[in-house]
Amino acid sequence: MSETTVNADPAELAKFSDLAHRWWDTESEFRPLHQINPLRLDWIQSHVPFKDKRVLDVGCGGGILSDAMARKGADVLGIDLATKALKVAQLHALEAETPNVHYREVSIEALALEAPSSFDVVTCMEMLEHVPDPSSVVRACSALVKPGGWVFFSTINRNPKSFLFAIVGAEYLLNLLPKGTHEYLKFLRPSELATHCRSSGLDLVDTRGMQYNPITRRYWISADTSVNYMIAARRH
Repeated sequence: MSETTVNADPAELAKFSDLAHRWWDTESEFRPLHQINPLRLDWIQSHVPFKDKRVLDVGCGGGILSDAMARKGADVLGIDLATKALKVAQLHALEAETPNVHYREVSIEALALEAPSSFDVVTCMEMLEHVPDPSSVVRACSALVKPGGWVFFSTINRNPKSFLFAIVGAEYLLNLLPKGTHEYLKFLRPSELATHCRSSGLDLVDTRGMQYNPITRRYWISADTSVNYMIAARRH
């Protein structure tokens, strides 16, 4: 795949590269990711244990989820196209002496051609709302997981409530995220993501929402998928 056809928005990559040095600062713009990470981790593990599994983390950024999965016993490959974020992830793995985690700068589509059906688990969290063609990412995730393997997505619903909560609230009122982190038109309804999954050979197993209380500053998993949500699927 040539550089001109990589499924990435240069502005999005630049945005996360500029913040790269702050990935592991738990009080930085990435604080929400640190706070939701244990919830995501437990939810994924409720479907498939990490121990001795080969896991691919797509759009891994600074490695918050990759690192945690490796510490649970998985052999993890984290991939991203934001060079600086990957360097931060690699440096953190060295400093923290995290076992069995590796990082590569490669697109998901290129890796799917190189190593189809290679992983027991594929995670793609908080990434689909940042790419030009999310259906291409879903297809590649399906191609990379072994038959019977698990794929996990998390993203943001597209409706007036999600605009209010994920953009106006999180970026402008509560300053949970840097202004401009999200673009409303890139949000994905659960029905749209489910369609992408089914057309890529993935069977939906579970859908969960994630909520946030700005007063208690607490996150929790619920059945409400109106803003942030996660999908668990298996390749048939």
